[in-house]
Amino acid sequence: MPQYFLAVNHDEKSIAAMAEMTPEDMQPMFEAVGAFNEQLQAEGAWLFAGGLQTPDASTVVDNSGETAVVTDGPFSESKEYLGGFWIIEAADLDAALEWAKRGSKACQGPVEVRPFQEG
Repeated sequence: MPQYFLAVNHDEKSIAAMAEMTPEDMQPMFEAVGAFNEQLQAEGAWLFAGGLQTPDASTVVDNSGETAVVTDGPFSESKEYLGGFWIIEAADLDAALEWAKRGSKACQGPVEVRPFQEG
């Protein structure tokens, strides 16, 4: 069955809004995402998921030259960043898009759908 990467992207607006939220404000979203995760698992679509730290917690390793170069921070400066993801199995792109609609509703933000390369 084809596998899909569902990416939860954050932009400057959503980052600012989340910074203003209290843990109590975020609880309904956490519960909605938890319920979505349970749906994925119950229907056999779940493979893996996770939330990510902000880009300032990242480290980039480039070992494409003579020696490895390790630097702090994101690979590229951007107004958006990947905040979390799901790896799912779905019959086809249409089915993956339906899951993304539910995931977007749960996490209250856009979700990008990208198929894995086959073979």
